[in-house]
Amino acid sequence: MAQLPDAKLFIDGQLRDATGGRSYDVIGPWTGQPVGRAADATAADVEAAIIAARRAFDDTDWATNTEKRVALVRKYRELFEANRARLGELAVHEAGAALGAVNRAHVDMALDGWDDYLRVFPQVKWERDYGTRDTWGMTHHRFAVYEPVGVVAAITPWNVPLYVNIGKVVAALLAGCTVILKPAPNTPGMGAIFGELAAQAGFPAGVINVVFGSDPVEAGEMLVTDPRVDLVSFTGSTGVGKRIMEKGAATLKRVFLELGGKSAKIVLDDAPNFAQDVAMTMLVFHAGQGCAVQSRLLVPKSRYQEACAILKHAYASFGDNWGDPANPQHIMGPVISKRQMERVMSYIELGQKEGATLLCGGKARPDKGGGYFIEPTCFTDVTNDMRIAQEEIFGPVLVVIPFEDDEDAIRIANESHYGLSGGVSGGDAARAMKIARRIRTGSVSVNNGMCIAGDLPFGGYKASGIGREWGVEGIEEFLETKLIAATV
Repeated sequence: MAQLPDAKLFIDGQLRDATGGRSYDVIGPWTGQPVGRAADATAADVEAAIIAARRAFDDTDWATNTEKRVALVRKYRELFEANRARLGELAVHEAGAALGAVNRAHVDMALDGWDDYLRVFPQVKWERDYGTRDTWGMTHHRFAVYEPVGVVAAITPWNVPLYVNIGKVVAALLAGCTVILKPAPNTPGMGAIFGELAAQAGFPAGVINVVFGSDPVEAGEMLVTDPRVDLVSFTGSTGVGKRIMEKGAATLKRVFLELGGKSAKIVLDDAPNFAQDVAMTMLVFHAGQGCAVQSRLLVPKSRYQEACAILKHAYASFGDNWGDPANPQHIMGPVISKRQMERVMSYIELGQKEGATLLCGGKARPDKGGGYFIEPTCFTDVTNDMRIAQEEIFGPVLVVIPFEDDEDAIRIANESHYGLSGGVSGGDAARAMKIARRIRTGSVSVNNGMCIAGDLPFGGYKASGIGREWGVEGIEEFLETKLIAATV
């Protein structure tokens, strides 16, 4: 495997090592071996990043000079385009992306999302006129102005790091905020490149800062608890999201959370492409490491055995066409780490103990290499009260649940702590749409409609989060509302 360039911090306009020269190994998911070194930020480094971001927001024209911001964000985008091949290498070697996944969610979809932000940015409203009102013998003119919230801490995960980094950083910059990006310890290089290319683009010192370290908690907790940070935008697990809300409460900072999911795909009995809709739900893309993946497949009892047979054939046909880092057709590689592999395997063991039937897969695959490989896995005979049906596994594990009728399907879909995404497939469009409207989730695909894209708001209900990312709404998350009233 390739050796990645050292990942350096970016603080106050300077690429630099951590204080004291601290560093750590970046472990590659394909091999389980180091693929690079990363600076290991100290508390002093995080403090310096906060000071720089605060000063850049308070003492420069970044927040008010829209033309300057947009021009720099466009130049920044051009530099990322020029480094597209390098972005792909980072996705493969840090995040464990298969080459077929690189050309989709990891790089192409991420950069397309950046372009979408630039396209929708002119739709952002910076003022709203509420008209006049006569009271107390005077006429009052009322209007709102929308201003950047201030210093943003963007705390991002390892599964699709470029996509999530862009979702937060670009929106915050366009809104006029300054940013401290804190990527996951597993994927520091995909954060470090934001600093390196910001320097090349000529961003003012302090507008963008990047800090990371081997400790998954220290830097994040400093950002969440510091009163100089105005907003925390976090993508990751629901458990960590709850902790961020708790820790951020002391300073009453705004918190945006995009958290976990256990999304349901409902295939109705009249689906005209029943076999295709069932088969395409195989949870193999990027080893199932996505918050919005449809990891619960709901099929009618009247066609349940048919669905199981379809899945058995689909998984058999997929076979061993995964786990080769040199094959551009492969869309599935390893899970991110040994810890994650052990977690996923524990759920596979749990599912069997709960009484579910292991239809396909279920084994670790050390023959694929020294990394963290798990077979595509499917459980049938699952009831929705099983832990494998309720808890986010974040691996290549699909559960299949039968339902009696439409009401039962809706009940099962909604009987979850999560509400991030989902899908409905059926021959009667009105029936499918009626079901989609009743699912308590942030996005729903009807008959495979694309409900996740850079120009659309994305986020969840319930334990799947607070707020929206992407689209106009994703930029507006970083704005404050100021109401001004004057007598006329």
